[in-house]
Amino acid sequence: MTGPGTTVQIGAPSVRPAEQRDVPRIAATLTVALADSRWARWALPDDGRVQRLTRLHELDAGHRAVSAGTGWVTEDVTAVAAWEAPAGAAGTRPVPADVRAALARELPHITGPCADRVARTRELLDAARPAGPHWWLAHLGTRPSSRRRGYGGALLAPVLERCDAEGTPAAAAVWTWAGVRFLRKSGFDVDRELQTADGALRIWLVVRPPAT
Repeated sequence: MTGPGTTVQIGAPSVRPAEQRDVPRIAATLTVALADSRWARWALPDDGRVQRLTRLHELDAGHRAVSAGTGWVTEDVTAVAAWEAPAGAAGTRPVPADVRAALARELPHITGPCADRVARTRELLDAARPAGPHWWLAHLGTRPSSRRRGYGGALLAPVLERCDAEGTPAAAAVWTWAGVRFLRKSGFDVDRELQTADGALRIWLVVRPPAT
């Protein structure tokens, strides 16, 4: 992956690796993009939902991805992609212990009364993920005012190009069929359909094999 501070031109949009200074804007962008999503309404209580979602994105898409070197943003941080890399992937770093501890400590409080179904659903998804090394798309979002500019595809491209070069698949859990249709444009396809642990929502596990 390109080093921090480097701007990568992919067609019209310009994207770059996320940096520590971007963390507040990463959290704000993803929260604006996803606050009304079916996942947010299912996973977070009504009380303080926006604040809870912002803290989740700050920790998981901000601090986790930035510290690991697996986050990408547009120049104005109005669109974000945060990945989990295969263990030991070149150019990435292990998530620091303090970030892991903060996630473990705060996630039950962020999800509140929804914590049990969220945790059980995460276990189901973890069991369904590809068995071998793969890149996992944990977060992808664009502010409504910046959509239809090609940002999503541009943000995915650096990691997907790496996957092709290294022969590694990519995968994601998608909560809407619109999301499935979007990721299909980048070579993902449905591997299996799941349900949340409480049976309330459908989830599509999509996988993109490396291009040959």
